[in-house]
Amino acid sequence: MTRSAIRTTPRRTSAAASGQSVRKATAPTILGPVASLERHLPADWWRDLFGELYLQTDGDVVENADSTREDVDALIRVARLEPEHRILDLCCGQGRHTLELATRGFGKVTGIDQSQYLLSLAKKRAQKAALPVRFRREDARDLSEPAAAYDRVAIMGNSFGYFEAESDDVALLEKVRRTLVPGGLLTLDITDGDWMRANFAPHSWEWIGARQLVCRQREIAQDGARLISREIIIDLGKGVVKDQFYAERLYSRRRIAELLEQAGFEDVRVHDGPGTISDRGQDLGLLQHRMLITAVATDPKVSRLHTETIEARDVVVVTGDPRLSDANKRNGRYNEEDLVVVDRMKEALAQLPGYRLSYLNHHATLAQRLSERRGAFVLNLCDEGLNNRADMEAHVPALMESMGIRYTGAGPACLTMCFDKSATSGIARSLGVPCPREVFIPAAGPVPDLSGAVPGIFKPNAADGSFGITADGIVQTVEAANAEIAKRRDRYPGRSWLLQEYLTGDEYSVTLIGNPGDEMRALPIVQFDFSQLPAGEAPIRSYAAKWEIDTAAYTEIVTREATTLTETEKSELAEHSKRLFARLGCRDYARFDFRRGNDGTIRFLEANPNPGWCWDATMIIAGKFAGLEYHDVLDLILKAAIRRHDGAVR
Repeated sequence: MTRSAIRTTPRRTSAAASGQSVRKATAPTILGPVASLERHLPADWWRDLFGELYLQTDGDVVENADSTREDVDALIRVARLEPEHRILDLCCGQGRHTLELATRGFGKVTGIDQSQYLLSLAKKRAQKAALPVRFRREDARDLSEPAAAYDRVAIMGNSFGYFEAESDDVALLEKVRRTLVPGGLLTLDITDGDWMRANFAPHSWEWIGARQLVCRQREIAQDGARLISREIIIDLGKGVVKDQFYAERLYSRRRIAELLEQAGFEDVRVHDGPGTISDRGQDLGLLQHRMLITAVATDPKVSRLHTETIEARDVVVVTGDPRLSDANKRNGRYNEEDLVVVDRMKEALAQLPGYRLSYLNHHATLAQRLSERRGAFVLNLCDEGLNNRADMEAHVPALMESMGIRYTGAGPACLTMCFDKSATSGIARSLGVPCPREVFIPAAGPVPDLSGAVPGIFKPNAADGSFGITADGIVQTVEAANAEIAKRRDRYPGRSWLLQEYLTGDEYSVTLIGNPGDEMRALPIVQFDFSQLPAGEAPIRSYAAKWEIDTAAYTEIVTREATTLTETEKSELAEHSKRLFARLGCRDYARFDFRRGNDGTIRFLEANPNPGWCWDATMIIAGKFAGLEYHDVLDLILKAAIRRHDGAVR
C-alpha cells in the first residue's frame, strides 16, 4: 500500500484510518495456524495497524523517492494539475505525495490523514524543507472541509476500500464529491481487483534489513469481494513482535465506475497506473498492478426536490415588521444588520426560477393584504411572530389557516407546542429520546426541589432566540439556583423557567427538510465549537452569542460540520430528529438541537420548527456543508411545502 486515513490493501498504507498513537509495547497475541483469515479480521482493523512498523515493513515503497516521483508524474498527467489548483491529498500518510507536489511548485496543497504518528513525520519534513503545506488530522469518513473547497482531490497508494460494507465506500466518495467544485476531478490510485484475484500470492516472506522477517498469508473472502491478509513480523532478538490481519476490497474497473457514478461523479476514466519501485524488489502486494481512476464531480445540489419543476407561482413572502419593536433583537428593535439580512434573503430568492415574488412586512395591514392574495402561496418567514412577538408566532399561520391560504412550515399547533420547552421535552422522553434532567419552575409561588437538576442552567420555559439564556444562569448548587430564581422573578415577572441539567460536551444541530411520507432530507450535522472563546467564557449559545455583535460569544463560537460524532451517533441523531419531526407535527423543515453530557450520552435540548432562515443561520450553514447555496435551501423548503399542499404528501 502506501498511506492511510481510510485505506485498503494487504501491502498496507499508513495509520491514518486508525487514529493510532504511539503506545507502550505490549506482548503481541500470537494465534498460530488458523483455518480462516476472515474470521480473525477485526471490523476496524485499521485502527491499530499503521505506525512505525508500517514504515519498516513497507518502507521499500512508501519511503522510496523514485516511486513517489513516478506516482506524482502520473497524478499530474491524469488529473491535469495546474499550479493554481487547490489540491487535497486525502489519506496522505507521511505526506510523500503532498510534499512532492509542493516541491514542484503546487502552492495550495493540503494533506489529511488520521495517523498522528505519520502526520507528525509529515509536518517535520515540511518544516525542514520550508514547504507551505497544510496538514490536518481527520478521519476521511468525517471529512469536514467546506463544500467546493478543492479543485482536485487525490487518494493515492491503495488508500481506499478498507470498510466491511461497500456502502461506506460510497459515503466516503460522496464526501469527496461535496468538497470538490462542480467539474473538479477526483483521482483514485487503487489495485486492479480482477487482476489481483487471479494473481495474488497466497504466501510470501521477505527480510526487512538483517534482523526482521515478515511472513504474509492471503486469501479471498467468502463473498469474493475482499483480499484478506495476515502478516507476522519476527525480530531475531525479540521473536514475534506482531501478528495482524487486514483487508482490501478488490474493485474491478466496472464496479468502481458504478460506485463513482452512484456517488455523483461522471466521466469516469481508467488509466494505467504508475510502476512501483521497490528497494527490496520482493513482495509488492497490492501495489504491483495498479490503476488510476479519474472522475468528474457533478453539482452536489442535484436532488429530486431541487430539480423538480413546477409551474410559475405567485409567492408572497411574509416577514417580521421593521416598524415595530422586537424584544429579541439588539436594543429591542430592528437594526442595520437585520435589514441587511432581509435584503440578502430577497437577493437569494430572486435567483429562483418559477416564482413571482412579493413581500409583506406591515403587520397592521397583514390580514387585509393576505385576504387580497388568497390564491398566492405564502413563504412564511415571520419567525418573529405577529407584531414581532415571539409568543405570537403561531398567530401568523393561524391567520392564514382561517383564510384557507397555503403556506410553508409548521402550523399553529406545532409552533405552540414547541414554544413550551417542558412539554416538548416530555414528548421527546415518551419517544425514547435521551433528555437532560430538568425542573419546571412556575412564574410565582413555591419553588420545587431543584436538587435533581444541579449543576444546571436556567432557560425560559417559553421563549425564542436564546432570550434569557446567560452565563449567570449556570449554577452549581441548590443555594445558587434559589438565589438566581429570585433575581429572575424580579427581572422577568410572569415568566416560568426551566432549570436544566448543565451538559458540558459538544453541541450539535440537525436540520431536516421535507415531510414524512415524502423525501425527507437530513442536512449534515452542525457542531458548535467553543474552543476559541476566551478563558472563563461560558461555552453556551447564549443570547449574547446570537445578538450582541460586539461580544466574544458572538464572534468566537465557530460552526462546522460535526467531526466528533461516530457514524452510529449521526444515524441516531437523525432518527431522533425524524421521530420528533413527525410527533410534533413539524412541516417542510425543522431543526433539532442536542448536546453531549458528562456521561457521553447525547441529549435533546429543543425543537425548532420554522428555524432561523437568515444567510448565516445554522440551517443555511448545514446546507453549505451539503453543497447547497442559500437560495438552494430556500428552494427546497418551498418545493417541499408545494408538494405537500398539492397532494403529494398527506
